[in-house]
Amino acid sequence: MRISTKGRYGLAAMLCLAEKSEHRTAVDIAQKLGISKIYLEQVLALLKNAGLVQSLKGSQGGYFIETPPENITVLDIMRATETSVFERTESLNSASPNMEKALQNVVWEPLDKTVQDFFKQIDLKTLLENCKNSGTGYMFYI
Repeated sequence: MRISTKGRYGLAAMLCLAEKSEHRTAVDIAQKLGISKIYLEQVLALLKNAGLVQSLKGSQGGYFIETPPENITVLDIMRATETSVFERTESLNSASPNMEKALQNVVWEPLDKTVQDFFKQIDLKTLLENCKNSGTGYMFYI
């Protein structure tokens, strides 16, 4: 499985926002993470559309999360930023419908469920605590 930069930036931005209770600007987040501000703003828009972040306009504006970090899962963030990870596997249009059904039932559906269950187990609070306990801070090079 390959997670795109949108998914990785989304996780990183959410960690950065969860770190402090006040709002943060896109410039501040981009500088802290060492990533492109322009691309980060696109990712923040996806997170905002999903209801994971809020924004304030104006000179004192920025982004923030209202939901407690323990109530936001990696699955929530991935669903907002990684649409292709959760797309249903297309059929091969083969001459054998039985083969298609077997592949769907035995391989693709269990794989999709496993990935979603794994992402659902990890919340933003756990990730943030892990970052703090590592003692090295976090820097993302993508």
